[in-house]
Amino acid sequence: MKKHLLVVAFLMLAIGTAFAQNIKGVIKDEAGQPLPGASVVIKGTKEYVVSTADGQFNIKAQKEFPFTLTVTLVGFKTQDVEVYELSDEALEVNLKTDNILDEVVVIGYGEQKRKDITGSISSVPIEIKTQPVVSVERLLQGSVAGAIVTQTSGQPGGGVSVQIRGNNSITAGSDPLYVIDGFPINNDYSLTDAGVTDGSKINPLSSINTTDIESIDVLKDASATAIYGSRGANGVVIITTKTGSKDKSSINYDGYYGVQEVIRTIPLLNAGQWWSLRKDAAANSGKTVSLPSTIGYSLDTTGDGTDWQAAAFRKAIIQSHSLSILSGSEKTRLAVSGNYLKQDGILQNTDFTRLSARINLDHEYSKKFRIFGSVTASNTKAQVAPAAIVGNLLLTPPSLPVYKDDGTFVINSPFESALQNPINSLYNQLNETRTNRFLGSLSGEYTILEGLKAKVLVGADVVDNKQNRYLPSTTAEGQSFQGLATVGTMFTSSWLNENTLSYDKQIGTRNRISAIVGFTAQQSESKGAVAEAAGFATDAFEYNNLGTGITNRTPRSSANKWSLASYLGRINYVLDEKYLATFTLRADGSSRFGEGNKWGYFPSAALGWNVSSESFMRQFPKVSLLKVRGSAGITGNQSIPPYQSLSQLSYFRYNFSNTTVSGYAPNTVPNPDLGWEKTFQVDFGVDLGLFNNRINITADYYYKKTTDLLLSRTVPGTSGLSDFYNGQASTIYQNIGAVSNKGFELYINSQNLTGDLKWNTIFIYSKNSNKILSLGDGVDQIIPVISSPSIAKVGYPLGSFIVYKTDGIIQEGDVALTPQANKNPGGQKYKDINGDGSITQAGDRVIISNQPAFTAGLTNTFSYKGFDLAVFFQASIGGKLYNANRANLELGTGYVNGSTVLLDRWTPTNTNTDVKAAYQDPAITISDRFIEDATYYRLKNISFGYTLPKTLLSKAKIQNLRIYVSAQNAFTWTNYTGFDPEVSLNGQSLINKGVDSGVYPNNKSYQIGLSLSL
Repeated sequence: MKKHLLVVAFLMLAIGTAFAQNIKGVIKDEAGQPLPGASVVIKGTKEYVVSTADGQFNIKAQKEFPFTLTVTLVGFKTQDVEVYELSDEALEVNLKTDNILDEVVVIGYGEQKRKDITGSISSVPIEIKTQPVVSVERLLQGSVAGAIVTQTSGQPGGGVSVQIRGNNSITAGSDPLYVIDGFPINNDYSLTDAGVTDGSKINPLSSINTTDIESIDVLKDASATAIYGSRGANGVVIITTKTGSKDKSSINYDGYYGVQEVIRTIPLLNAGQWWSLRKDAAANSGKTVSLPSTIGYSLDTTGDGTDWQAAAFRKAIIQSHSLSILSGSEKTRLAVSGNYLKQDGILQNTDFTRLSARINLDHEYSKKFRIFGSVTASNTKAQVAPAAIVGNLLLTPPSLPVYKDDGTFVINSPFESALQNPINSLYNQLNETRTNRFLGSLSGEYTILEGLKAKVLVGADVVDNKQNRYLPSTTAEGQSFQGLATVGTMFTSSWLNENTLSYDKQIGTRNRISAIVGFTAQQSESKGAVAEAAGFATDAFEYNNLGTGITNRTPRSSANKWSLASYLGRINYVLDEKYLATFTLRADGSSRFGEGNKWGYFPSAALGWNVSSESFMRQFPKVSLLKVRGSAGITGNQSIPPYQSLSQLSYFRYNFSNTTVSGYAPNTVPNPDLGWEKTFQVDFGVDLGLFNNRINITADYYYKKTTDLLLSRTVPGTSGLSDFYNGQASTIYQNIGAVSNKGFELYINSQNLTGDLKWNTIFIYSKNSNKILSLGDGVDQIIPVISSPSIAKVGYPLGSFIVYKTDGIIQEGDVALTPQANKNPGGQKYKDINGDGSITQAGDRVIISNQPAFTAGLTNTFSYKGFDLAVFFQASIGGKLYNANRANLELGTGYVNGSTVLLDRWTPTNTNTDVKAAYQDPAITISDRFIEDATYYRLKNISFGYTLPKTLLSKAKIQNLRIYVSAQNAFTWTNYTGFDPEVSLNGQSLINKGVDSGVYPNNKSYQIGLSLSL
């Protein structure tokens, strides 16, 4: 028996040895130097070896060909190597450095290794860039320290507000400059607004397909942004799109399909509860109520009635499909891509559709001359929700049905507040905007001498926007007009020319210098027109036949142009790879300013020290990277409408002898002294790498002061100036006032696990304190609208609130300290701040800041044998919102619907409450009751995917195949009672930000997606 067992064992060993594949190889770095200590694992098995001192390895594989070797080494990127057959030659594997400071980062007019950077620059991690979002700004949210990104409307394709390191201005533009493949653009919403549609503006950057993006780098401090001079004060976002690769071609498909729904709805009274409230309010006001008659339908006063939110919100589909071809040869790299995106809105009959295409070309014409080209074309279409629709959903009485008895829509509420039927408005109003955009650039780069290059770029950005609106006679909005049709166009064309000379040279072994000088010019021209007609015999033509309208309405048109010329220069110096210096100067001349003030000069300087390169740091082996840096400089802002330094004319009608004649008169005061708004900024930063860069930390402290604010002031009526034709008061821009921002930013990137199971964590923290320092001589505050809670006041953050402070409910025997009509028990009581025994606007309002204490983001990514999981949390702590929706819903008049909070209203038998009694007083008293904590924690994105093994895919000639499921805004933890604490931040005005008033709500969504490469 023993002999038989020995024979069997020998045969099994012989068979196993016959099938074992002995693979030899060597591990090297990018410079060809051997790498000891690298792990070589046969994928799917437990077999592994470690490379020797000279980088050699020898591993036996008990697997059939083909199979995969996975090579890992701390400080280098993990690499998979396919082995298809046994070879006598040693397999050579070259690992690429995974050192964050050796990454190449796109900066203004060039590139730079991260280790040589002296300014504050952040890059969006690859884990974030894969999120399925409609516009590129959403990728900055929670991933870039210092960037506050807010979706100002949930309208598909709607607005996004971005502030980098706080608000520098008050009435001038505050969004960053976007540079797309070298073409600088401002995200100007007027590009997609012909002045016709009613509701949220469409985001111009939503025309960009995010799948095309290769990298996003954010320049934050003066050293990084001063190269853009007048356009860099609010930060710069540099977007680089994908190009092909040399000697490699691929066809790639990325697509997803998902469902969206409203994050939450507002609890409202049903029909029976509302009718009870209505009766109580009338009784407390000494009145009675009755049902309206002869309205063609019945009203529910006892049951549930109509749930207007349920009728308006829906589960909506979102889908995106992108196809790209990346190809290349030794001299040419080419990328061609196309995208189709369709997003239905969570409100009925709202949507956004995008068709886009892109071509990128990089061609080496000769050893000295290269050509770069980038062209993007897009077509977008949006059906926009009318501006008042969300407010109407909340306020329309639930007793009202959607349809009359004959099946047609109810048009108006028959009660005191004649609200329009919101479902009728959603389905039957036509409120659309269409935009065609072409963005292209062509550049040539010529090497004059070694290290000396000349580059010329020409580009164009053309935006053709058309808006159509039709209000049928069957809607409340169009009924009085017998149908109203409006058509508008806005055509904007911009051209750009950049001419730069760059020099990059290693001098000896200790010195390296790079420099750039250049001249750029840009001009933009916009022309718009609007035509209207009313009184249509039929609604069938909608806006397509204005000539059939009985009533001709006055058409209007507009035109404006602006130009910018610039000289720029920058020099970077590196000594011994330790000591870094950057000096930048830019001069900008803008047509927007007065004669003698058109030119602004924007210098900056920065110093850096790679401490970890010093010999004394060898005693700290766990500190692999340490760099300290500091910068200071000035940037500018010119983001105001053209012609503000000039006196402008307005159209007027006059009556002479019972005859109407037309004429023109000045409506603005000229300001030839109007000049640049300037921001001075200092930044101190530390970059730290620990444990062979397993942990990377970046921390920055900054201070910014903006002076000579471009502040728009209303001209007093006594001046005799006003714009009666446009129905607006006359304004003038002046250089007055100052604003400061100071803050701290922290970025941590940690490789927690690096084996088969990989775990990476990214954490960001941002804290910014904003303060108004001055509003000009003799001006302490600006209140834009008397009925608004917003105020700009010296010593407080921009966008603070001015409100009364509530002090409980008036009880029997109390002094009625209230400005409200109901001074009886049950009325709202307020605090007498100045102690004069009465409540007045002048003496008893307080100011409350709305800015958050800090914002944070946390991203964890995991991968194991083809599986990957990404979890992204975002938080905003300590901010405040004024809930204007709640203020309306807690009025308790019975004229409109109310919140379920009113079920606990004061009555003679329910006195222990903080909810005032029902009363027919329709005026809202702006108080701290409606200022709510807007703190929230959000699971912003979670995705789980599986990438099929390459050994399986190679048989089908597939390079990569990944399937995934993901969720956006899946869970939100907040005490805010509105629809959403994020989307409610009003981005239309910096003074009015933080007011939640009928904004299209945000959504949560779930997707399934596929990424395929051939």
